[in-house]
Amino acid sequence: MFKHPRPSVARLLSAVAVLALTATGLVAAPASPAGAAAGWQPKAPPLTTPWTSEVSPTNALPDYPRPQLVRADWLNLNGLWEFAGAANLNNPPVNTSLTEHVLVPYPIESALSGIQRHEDTMWYRRTFTTPAAWSGRHVKLNFGAVTWETRVWVNGTPVGTHTGGYDAFSFDITAALRPGGNEIIVGAHSPVDAAGIPIGKQRRNPSGIFYTAASGIWQTVWLEPVNAAHITRLDTTPDIGASVLDLAVQGAGTGGQQARAEVLTGGRVVGRATGPVGAHLRVPVPNVRLWSPEDPFLYDLRVTLTGAGGGDTVTGYVGMRSIGKAMIGGVLRPTLNGKFVYQLGTLDQGYWPDGIYTAPTDAALRFDLERQKALGFNMVRKHIKIEPARWFYHADRLGLMVWQDMPALNTIDDPPQWDRSNFESELTRIVNQLKGITSIVQWVPFNEGWGEYDAGRIVDLVRALDPTRLINHNSGSNCCLSDPDPGNGDIIDDHAYQVSTGTRPPTASRVAVLGEYGGLGRRVPGHEWSPGNGFGYGDLYTDEASLTGRYVEITNQVRGFINTRGLSASVYTEPYDVENEVNGFYTYDRRVLKMTAAQVRAVNQSVLDTARGLGLAANELASLRVTTPGHTDRYLRHADSLARTDVVNGASPDGLRRDATFWLRPGLANAACYSFESRNNPGHFLRHANYRVRKDPNDGSALFRADATFCAREGLGGGGTTFESYNLPGHLLRHRAEEVYVARAGGPNPWDSPASFAADATWAVTAPWWRSGADLPVDQPRSMQVTTTGFTDRYLRHRDSLARTDVVTSSSDGALRADATFVIRRGLADSTCYSFEARNFPGSYLRHRDFRVRLDGNDGSTLFAQDATFCAQPGQSADTVRLASSNIAGTNIRHYAEEVWIASNGGPHAYDSPTSYPADVSWRVTAPWSP
Repeated sequence: MFKHPRPSVARLLSAVAVLALTATGLVAAPASPAGAAAGWQPKAPPLTTPWTSEVSPTNALPDYPRPQLVRADWLNLNGLWEFAGAANLNNPPVNTSLTEHVLVPYPIESALSGIQRHEDTMWYRRTFTTPAAWSGRHVKLNFGAVTWETRVWVNGTPVGTHTGGYDAFSFDITAALRPGGNEIIVGAHSPVDAAGIPIGKQRRNPSGIFYTAASGIWQTVWLEPVNAAHITRLDTTPDIGASVLDLAVQGAGTGGQQARAEVLTGGRVVGRATGPVGAHLRVPVPNVRLWSPEDPFLYDLRVTLTGAGGGDTVTGYVGMRSIGKAMIGGVLRPTLNGKFVYQLGTLDQGYWPDGIYTAPTDAALRFDLERQKALGFNMVRKHIKIEPARWFYHADRLGLMVWQDMPALNTIDDPPQWDRSNFESELTRIVNQLKGITSIVQWVPFNEGWGEYDAGRIVDLVRALDPTRLINHNSGSNCCLSDPDPGNGDIIDDHAYQVSTGTRPPTASRVAVLGEYGGLGRRVPGHEWSPGNGFGYGDLYTDEASLTGRYVEITNQVRGFINTRGLSASVYTEPYDVENEVNGFYTYDRRVLKMTAAQVRAVNQSVLDTARGLGLAANELASLRVTTPGHTDRYLRHADSLARTDVVNGASPDGLRRDATFWLRPGLANAACYSFESRNNPGHFLRHANYRVRKDPNDGSALFRADATFCAREGLGGGGTTFESYNLPGHLLRHRAEEVYVARAGGPNPWDSPASFAADATWAVTAPWWRSGADLPVDQPRSMQVTTTGFTDRYLRHRDSLARTDVVTSSSDGALRADATFVIRRGLADSTCYSFEARNFPGSYLRHRDFRVRLDGNDGSTLFAQDATFCAQPGQSADTVRLASSNIAGTNIRHYAEEVWIASNGGPHAYDSPTSYPADVSWRVTAPWSP
């Protein structure tokens, strides 16, 4: 397991610490006038983080910056540099002091830089002395990242140029060095959104969902000595099936040299291989321990060059894991190590109020990932930004899968050729730089169509660079500026925030994911970027309880999509506030957790459990789909008191769809298990008798309770759920030749046959074929009576196109009684639910709009049909019903101060008040006031 410090590199890290301190002492007087460090102060950010005060010129990100390729000798150049704005980069200020000082590596717009303004073009200057021990070796000047165009001079000699704001780059400066003090000048040009370059969400004039720019140097700058022949990159590809690490050692000046690669754990070599530089070395890793979110085990890696020109040794690490996709239970799923692991993530944008693009300290960088893991997430979508190498090390070590976005071009359609060339050049370098990262499981070239072009060709480009990962051609391809789907990526990715009726289903070749959802906002006074201006992607919530409650509601809806829509991943917006976006679990300063952690963890775990076939929701309606290949259109149902499977679809008769719908009740014999109550025969349960599964009325006996109880287990086929008999351990609910039994693989009975047993005994628990749990009389006029104590003389009615409640009696005038009468129709959007047509305005229906319930004429649109459809569920008492919105999860028709709304229990609005909520949403369906 890779740990810092570890025995094999303890001396290396000790040397690193010494050199990091030495680097500060090497700043010569011409680069930093006497007293500059003492007199320099950071600017005041709008918000400070817990780490802001820890940053100073003597400790600006002193950590070794490249954990995947470590050398023993290095010199950190972070700290104070001279600084000045510039008109252009044509005339470097050689041997000329600059008037300001900037703290590298914080971007100049940040408070921590000490500049806190934007410059399109700028100069950096400092001096250094190379350690005497480096004599005779080449010296490389390394940059983690600089935005956007970089030109570098050493002692007045140009040593290199680079374009691209997100990839690391190096220059060999050996020829330009001289004994003693040396001068470095860095010129940077950062036009941000004034040019056609990858910028992510940076803007010169930030507002809304676009944020402050990060110009100039924004990652660590350092020197390191290397031999003429040296290693430049380690491309690692685990081959789990062969228990081998495929390693390609990339190098410079390595003609004729050999690379010796060793995989270690606990300082012990477990596998080694030797071969030419650039070739694919096959390093054996016996008894391989796989990397996963539950066990993020990392092997150490040591690679040495041997042969003429001198040796080079680097250390790193690797996690052994496989990434793929497979048909599991009739649904295409992403796989990790051959198994479906639901990817539950956040939209992590990588912004800081004090450092903008650059975390103030390594502890801060690590904090964000630790907190997300602690809240129950197992994945991070790194949103249109590339983080420093240490961020990926922390993700690898913590066990967080990563979707890596490519930083977007500006939000334009059909970018010109110059923009495209910049995009593809940087994309290629980024994929090559990061493809050895264990945690990255998916590449995302485009987001919501921003700057999208030739998406099919870009997928092919990325696939050629890295065929080992899934490619999501455009996250949010249902949205915004998205081009037509090219069809050749691995992912169907929808963005749907607080209101969602479902995501697109997977296909035979593409996995379905929800690339963004949520965006629930809450302002916390004293922790806002711009007080009073914070916004969310919808209503703002006033307190922790209401915000948490709504997160639980919408995440439970997402959980339902795993089986009902074949959903395999979801990304919540977002882990922390960003500037004026107040959608975070945490405030932007990372000081306040805005939701209740235990409830967030619990619902997140329920999502992961559901994907594993566990954590089924009790007292909810469900249907059970067969997962055996070739039979995935069949469902468990009852017929003539026996359980069997039949083909069920949207065109099936009502009776069949009801027969294939069951209430998942807490187990009659053990509440930790489940019993299946018939939807259309209340009090009747599935039970086994002589191994055959049948539907019988509950006779109250202990034997019946035991026979009717089944315990959920992880599916045998890699997904779905198996149900083990409570009183016949080892016997599972299995379909065979249309009939259903409790069976034991290899047992004595014909239904125990081992052939296809795993698939036959694995079920997908899906959305119910009949969504309403209570029946209403279709095409009959009825009235809806309030059941809240003290108001039972009031009825639902319409007036002036709005729904409300009023007192209605037999002496009320005819107009009021007609307004309080509705004809119950099959649901306009779902025939298993209901719509309510006005008795006195045919063609007009109750529907919700902006949460208010009103009466409108049917305009024939899909939205109207959804807004006017409500699913009837049992109410607070046996003679009442609850009318749940079909398209806004967790909301029900509720009366509140005479008005009528769709309301959630404890939501952000006054009408969501939890006070008397169960009674206020329970209605008694009565004889019509106006027959």
